[in-house]
Amino acid sequence: MENDDALNDIYQTLLSAFGPRQWWPADTTEEVVIGAILAQNVAWENARKAIENLKQNNLLSLAAIHETDASTLAPLIRPSRFYHQKAERLKNFTHLLFDGFKGELSDMFGLGLAPLRQALLDLKGFGEETVDSILLYAAEKPIFVIDAYTRRIFSRLALIEADASYRAYQQFFMSRLPADTALYNDYHAQLVYLGNRICKKKSPLCTECPLNHRCHHKMEPLQ
Repeated sequence: MENDDALNDIYQTLLSAFGPRQWWPADTTEEVVIGAILAQNVAWENARKAIENLKQNNLLSLAAIHETDASTLAPLIRPSRFYHQKAERLKNFTHLLFDGFKGELSDMFGLGLAPLRQALLDLKGFGEETVDSILLYAAEKPIFVIDAYTRRIFSRLALIEADASYRAYQQFFMSRLPADTALYNDYHAQLVYLGNRICKKKSPLCTECPLNHRCHHKMEPLQ
């Protein structure tokens, strides 16, 4: 019960401090999918530049990506780093979409959460964070995304160990919060904002943090 109350209090504190985050930044559902793949292991600004390059070349759609060779896509998404691998991952997604669902994203996303998650995890190069980002932000499925910011913040708050598994972190949230897509969306976005702007890996701005009163990190060495 204590952790249940803590999770709600943390969210309300962040919401009051930062307001609704309105994340993911994209004009279409397809752009969310593409952005989630391009954002793997890189800052969002890098992914944004790659998205803009695709847009300028009329390739910011899953159909266009499906019809374009990876060798053509790769140079355009160079800002996202690991661009050859990410070009292949974009193609892997579109192969599943067009071979399995005739190119209909709504049909793919019409699958239940568990089978859809497994189908995406079976794609080469798709880890849990990327898959869950697609499920939450594009498919609008109620699943909590875990990333490095979440681990850093909640380990510093001494609510869960930093080296706990992805599944353990996900269950920590999903067993204590209602299965609410909008809540999971904004909660994760609040943590991304806090981790990026204030609760940094090095030299965190503890005096500016709205969760400072809860935090154990300020009395410990930097992680």
